[in-house]
Amino acid sequence: MNITDNTIFIPGATSGIGLALALRFQAAGNTVIIGGRRADVLADLAARHGFDTVTLDTTDPVSVLAARDEVLTRHADLNVLVAMAGIMAADDVRSSSFLEGAERIVDTNINGPLRLVAAFIEHLQTRPAATLMTVSSGLAHLPLAFTPTYNGTKAFIHQFSETIRLQLADTSVRVVELVPPAVQTELMAGNSTDENFMPLDEFADEVMGLIESQPDATEILVERVKFLRFAEVEGRYAESVRAINAHA
Repeated sequence: MNITDNTIFIPGATSGIGLALALRFQAAGNTVIIGGRRADVLADLAARHGFDTVTLDTTDPVSVLAARDEVLTRHADLNVLVAMAGIMAADDVRSSSFLEGAERIVDTNINGPLRLVAAFIEHLQTRPAATLMTVSSGLAHLPLAFTPTYNGTKAFIHQFSETIRLQLADTSVRVVELVPPAVQTELMAGNSTDENFMPLDEFADEVMGLIESQPDATEILVERVKFLRFAEVEGRYAESVRAINAHA
């Protein structure tokens, strides 16, 4: 992926990792369109940073298609989609009551990115150099005991990314998977002040540096996520599972 001269749509960019990347992509010389559910927050970000914005809810298929039409009407040169749709919550399968929350996580974390990909993939293939960026997690590779559904959804995103990269190999679309570690955001309440998590600005700066220095990378892996990403292949899976769950 080139670091500049792109037109980039980032749904879910009103806070956290999405917003941090949107600001950096814009500063690097890209046109950035951000999306989210709250029109007031989008209006504030547009006023403060000059983003173009679109309101959408990735759990609503009609909303996703309407957002696609709005984005492409104003930005026919769109060539990068960052499929940033995710929520994280604890669930406990020892009680059947976990199901409602688990279904909400699946609808956002799996169906949301699927809807975005389906909405934009045909357009992206018309661009001479396009990128589809998915967002998984280090927890796709090493499970945190109290978030089983979240872990599973991110494992899906990882395998989906690996597979569609094969299908799109003969097209102009590159598939790049961003794999965050635990980052200081409010993905779960209190995480933004957890000193054991990676500071958001440090994460976003390292991500941008990796994109610039490794334009052909298929995975964007900051140093702090490699403990999770490579636990199994390096033969330290069991002790790594114990380590992250003892800390949690």
